Amino acid sequence: MWKRNGLSMTLLLLVAVFVAAQIGFGHSAYNEELLQNGQRPLDLLAYLHSGHFISALFENWESEFLQMGMYVLLTVKLRQAGSAESRPLDPSQEHPRIESGPAPWPVRKGGIWRVVYGQSLAIAFATLFLASFCLHAYGSWQLELAERSQAGYGPISLWQHLLGAEFWFESFQNWQSEFLAVFALVILTIWLRQKDSPQSKAVEAPHCQTGD
Repeated sequence: MWKRNGLSMTLLLLVAVFVAAQIGFGHSAYNEELLQNGQRPLDLLAYLHSGHFISALFENWESEFLQMGMYVLLTVKLRQAGSAESRPLDPSQEHPRIESGPAPWPVRKGGIWRVVYGQSLAIAFATLFLASFCLHAYGSWQLELAERSQAGYGPISLWQHLLGAEFWFESFQNWQSEFLAVFALVILTIWLRQKDSPQSKAVEAPHCQTGD
């Protein structure tokens, strides 16, 4: 089981560890802020329902799903000479490896099922992005309501919050960093190598080789 699923199990464990760390440190930081403003601190369960936690968590998930979804779509048509993250410039050099075994059922079914399945990865990332975007917006709104209440101001609607600068500042500061990370990966794999990594060209490969 570990040999077949070690990568996903390790990544899931790391996600759980870092989310738990975010909860712990975020809970402490937010309670410290509440105490400084003369408010009662929140217990852990209440913190998990607060805008502070929801906004911070899904703000980052939103940008990750946007990054990966756009990366999947952009690499369909666009190329980068010499990058391991790009398809070859010459279509004749592409040789997709298909192992023996039954094809996925949408492929066997054909018709609209095959068409949708052929776009299912982008659809999944778009759905995850929209869900995270909505939860980020809700959490960010709840956090602003709490901050306004602490400052003695009246509440605002979700629409007013979405028209404000703070929500979009939160979004764009994450979006730009995600695309910077993808850009760095695409460009650095032209000249740099990581032995045995599927994200790198072979150590012996020339810089001009495009694709893994």
